[in-house]
Amino acid sequence: MAASFPFRDPELSIEQRVEDLVARLTLTEKINQLLHENAPVARLGVPAYNWWNEACHGVGRNGRATVFPQVIGLAASWNRALLEEVASTTSDEARAKHHAALAAGRHGQYQGLTFWTPNVNIFRDPRWGRGQETFGEDPCLTGELGCAVVRGLQGDHATYLKTAACAKHYAVHSGPEQDRHEFDALPSAKDLAETYLPAFEKLVEAGVEAVMGAYNRVNGEPCCGSPFLLQRVLRERWGFRGHVVSDCGAIDDFHRTHKVTTDAAASAALAVKSGCDLNCGCTFNDLVVAVERGFITEAEIEVSLRRLLATKFRLGLFDPAERVPWSGLSPAVIDCDAHRAVARRAAVESMVLVKNNGVLPLRADHESILVTGPTAANTTALLGNYYGFSPRMVTLAEGILGRAPESCRVVYRMGCPLSSPMAPGINYTYGTAAENEITIAVLGLDPSLEGEEGDTVASATGGDRDVIELPAVQRDFLVELRRHARKLVVILTGGSAIAAPEVHDLADAVLLAWYPGCEGGRAVADVLFGDAAPSGKLPVTVPRRTADLPPFEDYSMRGRTYRFATIDPLYPFGFGLGYGRLTYGVLTPGAATLAAGETLTLETTLTNSGDRAVAETVQCYLTPPATWPEAPRAVLVDFQKVTLPPGRTVTVRFRLPASAFAQVDSAGARVHVPGDYGVVVGSSSPGPRSQELGAPAPAMATVRLR
Repeated sequence: MAASFPFRDPELSIEQRVEDLVARLTLTEKINQLLHENAPVARLGVPAYNWWNEACHGVGRNGRATVFPQVIGLAASWNRALLEEVASTTSDEARAKHHAALAAGRHGQYQGLTFWTPNVNIFRDPRWGRGQETFGEDPCLTGELGCAVVRGLQGDHATYLKTAACAKHYAVHSGPEQDRHEFDALPSAKDLAETYLPAFEKLVEAGVEAVMGAYNRVNGEPCCGSPFLLQRVLRERWGFRGHVVSDCGAIDDFHRTHKVTTDAAASAALAVKSGCDLNCGCTFNDLVVAVERGFITEAEIEVSLRRLLATKFRLGLFDPAERVPWSGLSPAVIDCDAHRAVARRAAVESMVLVKNNGVLPLRADHESILVTGPTAANTTALLGNYYGFSPRMVTLAEGILGRAPESCRVVYRMGCPLSSPMAPGINYTYGTAAENEITIAVLGLDPSLEGEEGDTVASATGGDRDVIELPAVQRDFLVELRRHARKLVVILTGGSAIAAPEVHDLADAVLLAWYPGCEGGRAVADVLFGDAAPSGKLPVTVPRRTADLPPFEDYSMRGRTYRFATIDPLYPFGFGLGYGRLTYGVLTPGAATLAAGETLTLETTLTNSGDRAVAETVQCYLTPPATWPEAPRAVLVDFQKVTLPPGRTVTVRFRLPASAFAQVDSAGARVHVPGDYGVVVGSSSPGPRSQELGAPAPAMATVRLR
């Protein structure tokens, strides 16, 4: 009987199928469809469905999966095509897992096809523990890489979504974690339009299926009940046609912590009327009461219901399996060798070399190596947060051991604790360092110290960091280790900027490995031994000290990120060394003067005079006229990843649309500003610090905008 209903007919349009199903549901059934856990409607043959699923860097929280590098590490690759491939590989595993669950009659949490990723919040402050889930501090980089993830997750089929992606957390959400349920972010109109919203707009343009509202308020309105954010900006200005989901429990915050409503019924009505369609939580159960009180009508509830049902139909949840292209994917693809090869390549491209006095790459004839440090053999340091799991996790110590020649003696010692004080007494690590030719110290953070509220078991601040320096016990260990080590390579794990000038001063080489995923150990070894060249670039600025940062709670961009900070950093945004010797040629603009609305073409050369192939991310920045009020010091407008064999020169071209030159005024409007614009094309964000650290000098020019 159920198969004969029109909504079951795949030949009908989605609109026709939605309207037929809406007309057959009772009010209680309609409301249940607005909760993340949908009960089955047996009389209609509608299956149960749970919307809550995660795929931050691989399928998360659902057993076996390929674990890719944490997002901040993927961002360090600056590689759009790679991130799309990672997301496509993830969606293959997601489909295989989903259909295996269906075959077993299961419809539980983390078994669906609606993934609440990517996180495109701006990593405005390195103290934020969840910054590791983001693509860094820059709106252009975040938007470009976020769109690549959306393409990989959702696919390009004319009828069906492979999976549904979700842009989160909308908007102006980046800590403090402990205050997120009550905090009111107060950005200026300029900061909102210039920094906090552009990545979300890009993902809407790319066709992202869902947007998740944040916990916090923005200028007094809770994000999941904000007519400004959800109606005026998201739907009216940007033309978003998908559905909006609340962060989990966020609707309860309306009356419990934000105090903008009196009870659950009022909160549920405010959310739906403002444009939040799906409740992660159970507050929308009180829509029954809200209808009885006259807070909301059944017709208004149906607006959200139609959006959610459209997503279900686009995922093929009501269609015969043979019509859905990915229903036959075998569970054998999950964590398979081909997928792990993608994870390994992604981890290699995520590695950022920030210092090298010539000790790297390691020679094949080294006599002995000591591997030490609290995250060297630490499996959790591979994972980050929102992770899946693999039975084949390769720690950094294991990867180095597996790659070193048998003629090279490899010794492992833990060295020191992660963050707790060192016990008094003898530490054999120092003597062992003196006995070995190379010491590799793996230091930094793991997810017990930074992450989301509730997950970081060793954090006293809900997953954020009060200070961004290396834990004191590790600093003390490093100082003493340097006194004994003959050659010292430091690898830093973590999901955020670590202010560690002492590491830079003491080590012969410093490599940032982030949380590199299931193949992290092999990827690190690939880079250390020269089997692959480091090509990662920093997606964040690394300050010298916590004291250089503005107050964490202040959402003004003044003094933040490479665009507005005036204090010299330890490592600048976009910086990263390789094993080649690169030189940028003269930058030639297509015109010295541009009229409003014209496109600018740029051309320069890149030469690799070294004896190794390199992969270089060529970055293009504009510096607006200094007379513009609160002008950013520089703005990333485009980037390309170029592979260059040894001894070769390539020509690199950029084409900048007129919109790249638009400036944001105090009202948040993008306006035409005549004047002289600097154009910088190079290996890093503009500034002398990059060249001090060994980056090649950039190519520069000036263009006048009439």
